[in-house]
Amino acid sequence: MRLGGSVHEEFDDPEGWVEALKRLGYTAAYCPVDKDATDDEVRGYVETARGADIVIAEVGAWQNNPVSPDEETRHKGIAGCQEHLALAHRVGARCCVNVSGSRGERWAGPHPDNLTDETFDLVVESVRAIIDGVKPTRTHYALETMPYMYPDSVESYVRLLKAIDRERFAVHMDPANLISSPQRYYNTGALIRDFISKLGPHIRSCHAKDIILADELTVHLDETRPGLGNLDYATYLRELDRLDPDTPLMLEHLPSPDDYRATANHIRSAAEEVGVTL
Repeated sequence: MRLGGSVHEEFDDPEGWVEALKRLGYTAAYCPVDKDATDDEVRGYVETARGADIVIAEVGAWQNNPVSPDEETRHKGIAGCQEHLALAHRVGARCCVNVSGSRGERWAGPHPDNLTDETFDLVVESVRAIIDGVKPTRTHYALETMPYMYPDSVESYVRLLKAIDRERFAVHMDPANLISSPQRYYNTGALIRDFISKLGPHIRSCHAKDIILADELTVHLDETRPGLGNLDYATYLRELDRLDPDTPLMLEHLPSPDDYRATANHIRSAAEEVGVTL
């Protein structure tokens, strides 16, 4: 597999971007341009990445809510996702990714209606609209797993794949986002194995995070840096190693460049311990 993450150095051109990635030891990257990039800019980054054996892992369509109860917000959310999917197609990213959306005011927030049958159908409708509006051939659209919106489990992701029924709909894996109970927290290895067993061929990109259960009276889960929580990284890395060797494992949500470097080193060490090459 490939390891990647954010580039915090400033760069002015594709060569500077690739040099920064190489200094970090990354072979996968987040998309370096936005939707307003010219064709020449896109071509320059794509060709330079290809020459340096860098995979553009994903384009994030964040802040868009395609299932908002407000119709104007919903239509803007679908259009925003289409714009980012079109960018992913232009750069040949492995996927464009967003969460499915929320029935509340916050685009990625919890809401009592998020996990209803009606919202499941709305997610199916919105994803079809996003893909059908762009008709990508060089990328896929994927949903990031979340604890309080679909897909919130292996089973709901399998259901979505079948219901959406689009060749260009794929899977994004973030096991930390699936840990929503003590039962899952203490069995992360089994959860990871089940996810990849049932969805592995459809996985286009993955996130590397960790999670820790607080010693409190009620269930309290916090995101933390890989290696500081309970996620079974030995199993995660071994299972990812069974997939397409270009599958990216992307670092995210870390507070500083030093944290990114420390986390990358931890994951490389964990991979070496289980005989996995990054």
